[in-house]
Amino acid sequence: MTDQPTRRSALGAMLAAPLAFSAAESQAAPRTPVVTLLGDSITAGYGLPAPEALPVQLQRELRALGINAAVRGAGVSGSTTAGGLRRVEQVRSDTDVCVVALGGNDLLSFLPPAETRSNLEQIVRRLKARGVRVVLAGLQAPAELGAYARSFNAVFPSVAKAQSVPLYPSLLAGVLLDSRYNQPDLVHPNAAGVRIIAQRLAPVVAQALRAQQRV
Repeated sequence: MTDQPTRRSALGAMLAAPLAFSAAESQAAPRTPVVTLLGDSITAGYGLPAPEALPVQLQRELRALGINAAVRGAGVSGSTTAGGLRRVEQVRSDTDVCVVALGGNDLLSFLPPAETRSNLEQIVRRLKARGVRVVLAGLQAPAELGAYARSFNAVFPSVAKAQSVPLYPSLLAGVLLDSRYNQPDLVHPNAAGVRIIAQRLAPVVAQALRAQQRV
């Protein structure tokens, strides 16, 4: 007959086994980090099927860099920075890094750069207050716009510096006004243009994800 101490040891081992399995299972399946793109038609994938839009292409480029992240689109065509400010609380709580890619429609509407700056600063502050790391994606206005272009182009580095967030200087770098990489309107990138954007943006986002994981 088994004595009492031996029975207690066997029972303890039986109870401990599921706990040990759960711990091992937890270690084997870390949470997938989430990147959210808060933007306008560029991040919404205007004129493109979903597999060719920026969220999917950026996710693909991150994986090529060894980052297994889920990229979520939160772009609304026609959105200004004011629209982004109204929507910022809709950025879901599981977001690790948010790429703020707004300002193109402010530029097209010739909105005051001071207004654009104020909206972007508020967006960044609200995201940071929730523990979300931010990457600010800038834009470059054409030099032909003179003083307006200089004021507008200064907004993004100024916000990035004031809020201590990384800046991707120009979301449309390598793509802007190039017919090879744009849809017929020469405003919205085609699939090849989005691929260029994703390839250039991915290292900046990867760095932000690594920094967030170290916190």
